[in-house]
Amino acid sequence: MQFPESWLRSFCNPALNTQELAELLTMSGLEVEELRPVAPPFHGIVVAEILSAEQHPNADKLRICQVNAGGPEPLQIVCGAPNARAGIKVPLATVGAELPPGEDGKAFKIGVGKLRGVESFGMLCSARELKLSEEHGGLLELAAEAPVGQNIREHLQLDDTLFTLKLTPNLAHALSVYGIAREVSALTGAPLQTPSFAPVAVSHQDKLPVRIEAADLCGRFSGRIVRGVNTQVQTPAWMVDRLARCGQRSVSPLVDISNYVMFELGRPSHIFDLDKIHDELVIRWAKPGETLKLLNGNTVTLDETVGVVADAQAPESLAGIMGGEATAVSDSTRNVYVEAAFWWPGAVMGRSRRFNFSTDAGHRFERGVDPALTVEHIERITQLILDICGGQAGPMDDTIAALPERKPVALRVARASKVIGMPVSQEDCARVFTRLGLAFTEAPGVLTVTPPSFRFDLQIEEDLIEEVIRVLGFPQLPATPPLAPVVAKVASESRRSVHALRHALAGCGYFETINFSFVEARWENELAGNSNPIQLLNPIAAPLAVMRTSLIGSLINTLRYNLARRAPRVRLFEIGRVFLRDASVVESDASIAGVHQPMRVAGLAFGPAEQQQWSQRERQVDFFDVKGDLEALFAPRQLRFVAAEHPALHPGRSARIELDGQDIGVIGELHPKWRQGYELPSAPIVFELDLPAVLSRPLPAAQALPRQQSVLRDLAVIVGEGVTHEALMQTIQSAHSGLIRSAKLFDVFKPSQASSDLKEGERSMAVRLELLDDEVTLTEERIEQTVSAVIEALAQRLGARLRA
Repeated sequence: MQFPESWLRSFCNPALNTQELAELLTMSGLEVEELRPVAPPFHGIVVAEILSAEQHPNADKLRICQVNAGGPEPLQIVCGAPNARAGIKVPLATVGAELPPGEDGKAFKIGVGKLRGVESFGMLCSARELKLSEEHGGLLELAAEAPVGQNIREHLQLDDTLFTLKLTPNLAHALSVYGIAREVSALTGAPLQTPSFAPVAVSHQDKLPVRIEAADLCGRFSGRIVRGVNTQVQTPAWMVDRLARCGQRSVSPLVDISNYVMFELGRPSHIFDLDKIHDELVIRWAKPGETLKLLNGNTVTLDETVGVVADAQAPESLAGIMGGEATAVSDSTRNVYVEAAFWWPGAVMGRSRRFNFSTDAGHRFERGVDPALTVEHIERITQLILDICGGQAGPMDDTIAALPERKPVALRVARASKVIGMPVSQEDCARVFTRLGLAFTEAPGVLTVTPPSFRFDLQIEEDLIEEVIRVLGFPQLPATPPLAPVVAKVASESRRSVHALRHALAGCGYFETINFSFVEARWENELAGNSNPIQLLNPIAAPLAVMRTSLIGSLINTLRYNLARRAPRVRLFEIGRVFLRDASVVESDASIAGVHQPMRVAGLAFGPAEQQQWSQRERQVDFFDVKGDLEALFAPRQLRFVAAEHPALHPGRSARIELDGQDIGVIGELHPKWRQGYELPSAPIVFELDLPAVLSRPLPAAQALPRQQSVLRDLAVIVGEGVTHEALMQTIQSAHSGLIRSAKLFDVFKPSQASSDLKEGERSMAVRLELLDDEVTLTEERIEQTVSAVIEALAQRLGARLRA
């Protein structure tokens, strides 16, 4: 929230300078994000009146102006502004004045100049030249009553500071200048200038019928008719100036008045063109399929979860968010209906974001706006309308359906001292609550507070404790060391940390990347086979509209980003969450109903298998390189790779990864269709695994060194081309009687043409067996029995025969 310091001090003016005030607000929880002067430094500029403006004899676009700057004689100024004319008052930079610094950081000094042969003793200024705004259509025209010769900084109150506050959602009561002043008064004890709302004189008895059909949407709806307003008058300069310093441009008198009261008192309101309303106003939930054209030009389709203010024919505004174009005020408006309501925060929360916009009104209503002062605030709006636009006010119409109940909250003084970390007395707490304007009762050691209507954040004891230390001052807290013993948490040896996993993957040459959890729907459809992903209601960018169920799409996109910057070799990994539809998931503090959110780890390898070096020929990374990385990552556990298909992967070069019989992920080469579709020069190798499976590891177990000598035997068997390495190893392991310590494939041979011992469709696979008995030395007889058992098992299960 942005506001000028001068407006705040008109309500509460503590004996603090600007920096001290900003520090006070920040340390009380109202974080001051930025302090910015209203105008940059300049001097020598005064209010001047143009007495005459004659055409320059030697230039079509220049005028020779005689200007009264408060001196004994008028000054001659040559000016090219299109609005330079007699009778207006404008800023004049006199000879010797310095304008605000330009882009080079240097101030522009005014001297006596000569333009097309005519001397000029100064410069008439625009708002842009004074760095007050970007308006450069002509001279900055001042109010007719501006005193000639007065310093422009004094006249426009430019020695002011703009405060920008970054407020947390619980500070709804501070979303106005008066609300902040109320906090400053409580923090400093400085007197607060509370505004009064005297009822305006009622000139007619007309009322607009109002019905509240949804008490869970609107708790109170107040309004009145004002007839005979003049909407073509100019908004007063003081109001335009204050709105501009709050970051709000002037629109029209009625809109400006509504915005002004919102910034002043925190009360969003709406002003309808009465003549465009059909019969009555009805506050209800929208009907499915209804549409509404809003003031911002958007036409939105509504449903039963969105509140509206409707007339007898159709919805006229989004409840608590934005008005509709059909009943908007315009230059032809003569009769208006002024409305101020209490909308339940839960009924407004998130609705504007559903339609991809946000408003100041919605921002306040979804946090909570005081329901007790709707009538008083309409009196304030009405008085401003009568003062600026004229008209005749009708009687107040106040409809109450249901107001929020403020439940008492008890504060235990002993508990407050313990939580705060320093002694506080009951008198300290009572003094704080008194300064904050909180009604309370006392008992020994306990104060019971009844929160006022404007404090939606006071619900539990901790909220009151926060108020106590906030007002007493966080700097009062002593520097007390923690009393609790610092005990390191011993991590389980059966699970490695995510940080250790990152180090392990980095050791294999992979770089970590962090991507958004929301991705393009195309990635989900093509790379994950998910045609119905979870949609985002309000994506930060139009393409990133769904939640991911796989990390592969994010890695492919990051690869494309690197290739666009000519990276020749890319190794990436990501550890992140995916979002799967699962009706069995229930709502809790750590979960969302119907959405399973497991953690995954995925990786990608592209380009040369190794960094370029002289000792070996360059080759592209392949399936087996990444397979080896995963086997090294899981060692000593053994992974099983089973041929399988995946939407993102090449159907003949992909596998399902199993660990201890459980499916934990996939690995493979990117499908040629997607390699072409994503414009990649060659196919990367990708993998994706369940994170818990990767983090788990067996506990180390001691094993005695063998006391006997192992024996090696080599077997070369002829098998069909369809026999896999895994099938070969499993058959060998199942055939022995406990003597085979290991079996390793060391050669695969397939002749270029059929031979006497190898037929077409066959190949030779050579395996080295390591045999060992820890207790006794192996005899040749036991060795031969084991080898024969292996050969027999291979023959029976795989149709293998011993190669001659």
